[in-house]
Formats: sequence, structure tokens, C-alpha cells
Amino acid sequence: MDNLQNRMRHRDRDMVPKVLVQAMFGLMIASVALVAYDQWSGRPQEGVLADSPVVREASIILIGDREGTYVVTAPDGTVLAQSSDRLSGFIGAVGRGIDRQRLQAGVTGNPPLRVVLRQDGLIDIVDDSTGNVISLLGNGRDNVAAFAQFVN
Repeated sequence: MDNLQNRMRHRDRDMVPKVLVQAMFGLMIASVALVAYDQWSGRPQEGVLADSPVVREASIILIGDREGTYVVTAPDGTVLAQSSDRLSGFIGAVGRGIDRQRLQAGVTGNPPLRVVLRQDGLIDIVDDSTGNVISLLGNGRDNVAAFAQFVN
């Protein structure tokens, strides 16, 4: 039994070499140090999209029900779209996210949202009641089209 214990103790030591563990922790510490230096140095951020001017915008109201279906209406009550329509399920996903943010922010009622078409072609959903901006960059053609229809 002693021979087996010695072999297991030796095998466990060799599974992950000590140098590799030290290198891993060194890399983590170096990464945190680089990020901290960059944040504290005051350098301007790179790779951040700058907001381009607004070309068109539309006000919409998202109304959800218990089943998770959302209806998009104009401020006057005209129904524009529903999340149950073909290729419009993304409306429900955005509606649930906005409802959650409003609940966390303590927003009462259902204030309108703004769908904004920018000069660079990007579409944003702006919730002035929470200050949140949802940029529809990289959400897929059909998902962006679900909201682009309101500003085109």
C-alpha cells in the first residue's frame, strides 16, 4: 500500500507542473495591472462607437401581456406590430429586457421609447425613463428589421 501511495503522491504532483500554475497566476496579475493602469491613466477609450447624428426617430410604446407577447403601438394607440407576428419575436425579447430595467429603476407607468435611425445606419432603442440605450448592432438582419420598420 505504501508503494501505491508514493506513486499517487508523485503522479498528482506531476499532473500540473508548478511552473505552469505560477505562469497562470502571473498572467492574471499582469492582465489586471494593465487594465488598472489603462483606467487610471486617463487615456481616451479606443474602439468605442461614437454616436452619430440622428436622421429619423419614432416614438413607440411596448405593451406586454402575461404570455410574453408584446404589442408595439404608436403614442396615439395605433397598433404597429406584435411580437407574435412573423419574424418579430425579437420585439418580445427587447420588451422583456426593457420591462426588467424599468422595474429595477422604479419607473412607473409605460412611457414611450424612441427608435432612432442614426446617420451611420445604426438603429438604437432609447428609453429616456431609465437613460438606457439599446444599440441593435450585431443582432441579425431580421431582428434589426423588426424595429427598423418604425423609422423607415
